[in-house]
Amino acid sequence: MGMRVLIVDDAAFMRFMIKKILTELGHEVVGEAEDGEVACAKYAELKPDLVTLDLIMPKKDGIETLRDIRAKDPEAKIVVISAVEQRQPLMDALRLGAVDYLTKPFEKERVAEAITRVNPIGSAKGFS
Repeated sequence: MGMRVLIVDDAAFMRFMIKKILTELGHEVVGEAEDGEVACAKYAELKPDLVTLDLIMPKKDGIETLRDIRAKDPEAKIVVISAVEQRQPLMDALRLGAVDYLTKPFEKERVAEAITRVNPIGSAKGFS
């Protein structure tokens, strides 16, 4: 069985693309959020297995969102997604507990690889 995922990105098209890839890999997208404030509320409500988190967003950026989610749930599994490979924000995200990061644009295989880092056993089922 796949993971339950919350997708956080201010761009509707990116949420659509991530959802398509995750669904093809056998995961269930349980929610979407367009900014960090909505993401924190939905995380508390939905308690997903995984969050994909954009770094650059309005209201509350990805680093603040990551910090807030991990403060409430230190076990939260978060994969950061960024349009530009910005070294400092990505390093900050990993230091704050992100499991992995993806840079846009990304391939389906790279998404699968990042999810395998979160759930090494359950992810393999996405390939059957």
